[in-house]
Amino acid sequence: MFGLGMQEVLVIALIVLLLFGGKKIPELMKGLGKGVKSFKEGMKEIDDKDSGTDANSQHNA
Repeated sequence: MFGLGMQEVLVIALIVLLLFGGKKIPELMKGLGKGVKSFKEGMKEIDDKDSGTDANSQHNA
């Protein structure tokens, strides 16, 4: 799709660093990680409902 080389990645990283500053980036990445984890858990719940099993019922059986 996009053929991003090392120079383009460095330019994008520099722009992000200038926009948000060094302190904000770890906070943004932490929030992004939590969002991805929540999304994966939600997808797992949907898969469990589709297969007819509940994640909690497996532990109580």
